[in-house]
Amino acid sequence: MAKASLIHPNWDKAPDGITDGFSLEMTAKDEASLRDAAPLIPADTPIAVTFLPGEDVAARVAATVAVRQLGFEPMPHFSARRITSEDDFEGYLKAVVEQAGVERCFIVAGDPPEPVGPYFDTSALIATGAFERSGIKAIGIGGHPEGHPNMTEAECWAVLEKKVAEIERRGMAPLIVTQFGFDPDAFLAWLKELRARGIDAPVRIGVPGPAGIKRLLAFAARCGVGASTAVLKKYGISVTNLLGTAGPDKLVDAFAKGLGPEHGKVRLHFYPFGGLTKTLEWIHGYNKKHGIGA
Repeated sequence: MAKASLIHPNWDKAPDGITDGFSLEMTAKDEASLRDAAPLIPADTPIAVTFLPGEDVAARVAATVAVRQLGFEPMPHFSARRITSEDDFEGYLKAVVEQAGVERCFIVAGDPPEPVGPYFDTSALIATGAFERSGIKAIGIGGHPEGHPNMTEAECWAVLEKKVAEIERRGMAPLIVTQFGFDPDAFLAWLKELRARGIDAPVRIGVPGPAGIKRLLAFAARCGVGASTAVLKKYGISVTNLLGTAGPDKLVDAFAKGLGPEHGKVRLHFYPFGGLTKTLEWIHGYNKKHGIGA
């Protein structure tokens, strides 16, 4: 088993409260927002830089460099089916390693049903050997507590087990980052099964930051996230009133109460749909209310 400290040093210590050691997600367009929000972010916080269609590669690299320059830990995404060529892949990897000191990456298959280049899925990226040759220490992969639209549950587990084993075989540490969701019970049950299957890789649970309710539901629909009336009520959203904003207070409270040793190493990963500053202000408010980091 690869050391969890290769993912981030804070995995070697017990968290001081549920939000301790959180990570964030941003897009290349969020660079200015990141600079504005930087005073609210603890030093060395992992920040993922997404790989979205229509973005300029230079902007993506610049955002990754900004994460490093501001004192945080960059984790750029690589979207397998959106990568046009081997040169495209290795050129981007070389740029973020050399310019931003990147040591950790996150890989996704991407939305297109067919690849625009030579890589059909994340396993194809791992198989190139480019990550370990570039000195990458950890690889993040996706987890799907509510299932995957294109795979059966059995296939999901088989693929996850295979990728974790292959990343470790290549001397890197696997990190599982889940899609965001509204139902803590689904996450907790999935974590228990993950550990029962012998997968002990650290996990970051995806949590939506505070945002407009309609915006949250739109992202949920786009990402295949369960949003039944019962689940939304559990989260604190009433389907009869979609105005205003909703924060993850009840969700995070449920994780604080429900997570135990049987769930293994777990931290939170925030998707700031309402903006980085709003998400960070929410985290600070939650910490103050619950005496975290005091």
